[in-house]
Amino acid sequence: MISELDAKGELKRLYKKVTEPWGGVDNIMKIHSANPATLDAHLALYKTVMFGKSPVPREDREMIAVVVSALNQCHY
Repeated sequence: MISELDAKGELKRLYKKVTEPWGGVDNIMKIHSANPATLDAHLALYKTVMFGKSPVPREDREMIAVVVSALNQCHY
């Protein structure tokens, strides 16, 4: 994975978009660092699923994500 300090060009631009309030980029996003196009696609998918128009309320989408993560034993 490419660190925030070593990011250049398109990756640096994308890292700026996904920098968290704690000042860094989550590893789930950094795994895309070798191919910034996949980071951009991951971000677009996430925004569409979580914030796009849907009959499922935003709060319910968050709860579904938490349950799925718990079932997958994902601590992220």
